[in-house]
Amino acid sequence: MVDLRTRFGRLVKAHRTRMGLTQEALAERANISTDMVSKIEGGSSGARFGVIAQLADALQVDPAELFTPNLPSGQLQRMTLTDIVSRLGSLSDGELRWLNGIIDAALRPKG
Repeated sequence: MVDLRTRFGRLVKAHRTRMGLTQEALAERANISTDMVSKIEGGSSGARFGVIAQLADALQVDPAELFTPNLPSGQLQRMTLTDIVSRLGSLSDGELRWLNGIIDAALRPKG
């Protein structure tokens, strides 16, 4: 559990820093105490679901982004991307290979 708290705290801090917020500013935006932000970022305290949701809202990220560094910031909140990914999930391997070729061609540098 300590590793999860530490990782969660580091990601909260990384998102806070990315937004240029102080701990005090994040605490105010999330409607929690500065002491709580400090303890969360330091890994000495976890957070309940309600606090996680408040932090995610304050940091303008999906709550899942506070648990894994493998998601680019804002990825889960990009509705167009989410829609495309869910549509792709229903395609066959052959259809995906064909579509991948089209994407490669469309994204190939011109000139």
